[in-house]
This record gives sequence, C-alpha cells and structure tokens, in this order.
Amino acid sequence: MNRTYQKPSLNEPSRPKRFRRGSGRATLADVAKVAGVSAQTVSRVLNNPSAVPTATLEHVRDAIAQVRYVPNRLAGGLASGRSKLVAALVPAIASPVFLETLEALTQALATQGYQLMLGESGYDDADEVQLFENLISRGPDGIVLTRVVQSELARQRLASSGIPVVETWDLTDNPVDMLIGFSHEQVGACVADIMIKRGVKYPAMISGNDPRARRRRIGYAKRLVEKGCLRTEEDLQVAEVPAPAPMGYGRRAFRELLARQVPIDGLFCSTDMLALGALIEAQHRKIIVPDQLAVVGFGDLVIAADTSPALTTVRINGQKLGTLAAELIMRRASGNLVPDKIHDIGFEVVMRESA
Repeated sequence: MNRTYQKPSLNEPSRPKRFRRGSGRATLADVAKVAGVSAQTVSRVLNNPSAVPTATLEHVRDAIAQVRYVPNRLAGGLASGRSKLVAALVPAIASPVFLETLEALTQALATQGYQLMLGESGYDDADEVQLFENLISRGPDGIVLTRVVQSELARQRLASSGIPVVETWDLTDNPVDMLIGFSHEQVGACVADIMIKRGVKYPAMISGNDPRARRRRIGYAKRLVEKGCLRTEEDLQVAEVPAPAPMGYGRRAFRELLARQVPIDGLFCSTDMLALGALIEAQHRKIIVPDQLAVVGFGDLVIAADTSPALTTVRINGQKLGTLAAELIMRRASGNLVPDKIHDIGFEVVMRESA
C-alpha cells in the first residue's frame, strides 16, 4: 500500500508531542523535522541567528515553539568547548548608572546567541581573588568588569584563566586583557573648569567613598588649585558618603556642608542621585540654583533632564561601551585577535540649568 508523507503545517494548531521516550524532551532533530530544514540550520538559528535569513529564522523559531524545544546549553558547551555565557560584574545591581551599558551588552551578545550572567561585586576590592575565582569556575566565554582590577593576585588569576576579560568604566595603562573606559580625573578637572567659568569662589563636593568617585574628587581639587580657586587640595569642602548612595544621602550631605558655616556657591556631586538630593535640600532652604549655587552631577540619569532646574551632568556613552565590550569578547571567544586593546571613549558634559 502506497502512503504519501505530508509535511506538518506550522500554521495549523497541534497538540504538543512527546518526541523522546523517557525524558519527553524534544530534540534538535525534532525541530529540524517539523521545520523541514537540516539540523545544522537549526543550530545556526540557536547559536548564530544573524547569519540566518529572516524568513528561515522565523520558520525555525515557529517550529521550536511548536515542539517546545529547550536547548541543552550545557551539553552544547561541553561539545564545543564554549558556554555561550558572558559574565558581567557591576558594583551594585540597583545602581542606575550602569543600566544603559548592561542593556547594550545584553542586546549585542544576543545577536550571536550569547547570554549575559550578571553579578554584583560591591565597591570593596578586598575579596577580588575569591570573586573572580567563583566566576572562572563557571566557565564563561568572557568576563566584563565595571572596574579596573586592583589586586595583583587577582590580575594573575584572571590572566592565567585564558578567558577574555574586558575592564570598563575606568582607564589604566596596564589592563588585565582589554579595556574600555575614560579618565575620572579628567571628569573632575572638566567640572572644575565649568565652576571656574561660572565665577564660583567657594567650591565644595559631595562624594561617594568608592575609588572612582575619589579620583573624580582628586581631579576636581587639583584643577581648582591650578586655577587659583583653592590654596591646597585639602581646602576643598567635601562630604563623603557610602557608595552606592541613594538620593537621601545627597540631602543629608549637603545639610552637613551647610552646617560647617562656610560659604558654598559651587557643588560637584559624584553621582546624579547625590546631586538630585542636594537640589531638593537647596529648594527646601530657599537657595536659588544656579544664581546662588551651581550644581553638577555625574551619570546623566534619565530623570536628570526633568528636574527643576534641569541638572547639568557628565554623560558616559553606556550604549557604546556595552556594545564595544560585547564585540571584543565575541571576537576573542571566536579565536580572533583584537589589535586595539585599550579604548578611551571619553565623556560629554551636558549643560543644563543647574550650572
């Protein structure tokens, strides 16, 4: 008896099938059979979707949904020697300043089938070695850090792992592997120039206690001394708060500065959150910004443009940073060389009403 085989239609509703005896788990071969393509094509859809025509991509994804196929990433990683995971560490997951970078990093990695594994490092560098050993043990294809590694032992551990590493949000002449960042000292100096141009005579600063914020403070104070606005760097009025600092810390820190009974007409805050808190306290005390007090933040949060007055701040191109970090990691994970290992992406001062 002759039988005619009819390929299942993806447009017709069907009940989920148990394609594999025992586990009941659909396989890549099942997807290929339903889609009418080769297993290699399904593999490309899963691991390198940008290399697959759009029509084929959608067709195979429909088949994946129909058979409820879930890729076994662990088995695939063992077979290929690649996990398709990239680990990223931020000082604080709740910190909004890194969100743009993480979003761009995630999207760029996804184009090549990579997944982002996110972790929190804190602002304390004391446990760097243990922190990085935990990451390395998970076998990622790359590691992205929103910091520069301080411990020499930690640097050696990362370098000897053979895993591509991108340090970001900072600059150093001697990165562990690859680096994308900007100079925090130059940020501080640039903000000092803004204050000087405005005619500020009594500068002050609210700063987080993390290393990067302190370097912005150093750059700020040095330029003020160079331009004759301060006699020494120690003369700068500073209120330091624990990082990561919520908005309320900015209010309290500004209150502390005012309680010293010294004049202040220019205030640099190491984050926008601190600056927004200071603006609220200034408004509460009827201090007119910018006529009586110029305020500058750092980070250009999405709400910075909508405050009253709108906040002058320093913007870092997080999208460029995240996209470039993903490109460098994927290039190295694929066995390709990266000729330029240090990228200084600079920064931009966004002038608004507060200064």
